Parts: sequence; C-alpha cells; structure tokens
Amino acid sequence: MLDEVRFLKSWLDKPLQVGAVAPSGPALAKAMARFVDPALAGSVVELGPGTGVVTKALVERGVTPDRIVSIEYDGEFCKLLRNRFPGIQFVHGDAYQMRQVVDGLAQTPLAAVVSSLPLFTRPLPQRLKLLDDCLSLLAPGAPFIQFSYALVPPVPPGAGNFVIERTNWVVMNLPPARVWVYRRPA
Repeated sequence: MLDEVRFLKSWLDKPLQVGAVAPSGPALAKAMARFVDPALAGSVVELGPGTGVVTKALVERGVTPDRIVSIEYDGEFCKLLRNRFPGIQFVHGDAYQMRQVVDGLAQTPLAAVVSSLPLFTRPLPQRLKLLDDCLSLLAPGAPFIQFSYALVPPVPPGAGNFVIERTNWVVMNLPPARVWVYRRPA
C-alpha cells in the first residue's frame, strides 16, 4: 500500500510526468515482460520504472539485474529503486533524452526497451522521436514495449518505419490497459 501512496503523491505533485494515479499492477507488468527475450544479448532499458513493478517482472522473466538499465525522472523513486533492486543500474534522468542517457551504460544493440512513460502527455513528434531513437538502438526484431489505457496506440501506424502488435486488454489492471509492441519491419 505504501507504493500506491508514494505514486499518488508523485502524481498529485506532477501529473503530466507521472501520468497515472497508481503503479501498474502485476498482471500488466507480466504482460509487458513476456515480450522480452532473456536469451537475446544486450541490455534491457526500462523507461519510467516508477516503484519497480515492471522491473520486478523483468527479473522474474529471467533478465539478470546487471543487464537492466532503468531511467527514472523522479529522484525519490530512484532512491527507492536502488534500495529495492541492488544490481540494477537506475539512472536519474529524462527518458526523452534516452540516447544520451544510456550512452556508455547499456550494451548495444539493445535486447528490448520497456516503457511505462505516459506518452500521451507529449506531442506526437516527441513520442515519435523517442520511438525512433529506441528502435535505432535495438537489435533487429527486438521490441519497444509500451502500455497505455487508450483505445489507440501511443504512436499511430504510418507515423514512422515500424510495425505494431497489441495485446488484448489486461483487465486485471486498474484501470484496464493494453500493451503495444513496436518493432522495425523485417
């Protein structure tokens, strides 16, 4: 319950940066993590880990902590995460500057990017730039994984050079959400 209180407080202080009133639930985190292949070489970059629900799901999926680089904008969440997940590199930084932030920290090409950022709070050109930056660092076929509560994808088809896959609604999350997976076409 303490994580929910932390998250709510952070949302009240900075609603456009946090984007949700509660952390993702375990069912959504697991749905996101299942798209990560732990056997694929390279780092897994997590954008907006919050209180670490998705981070935990990545470790449970078999991604070793030394391969995970997480970028968190909120300094308090960074401190919490460093204590909660020793061995994972948590960077206090801006995920929208992901290319510069992970330079020298992540093993490229990346195995996956897992994002819990509230993309719809940003204009489409910023969302597209973030997606392009991430896709350019990923191994061929490796996923950029994003969740949202919306009916439409955060970056729509035809806005760039990518293909999109989506899951059914994860109704065990409050509110229900779906996972969108972006990849470069084969």
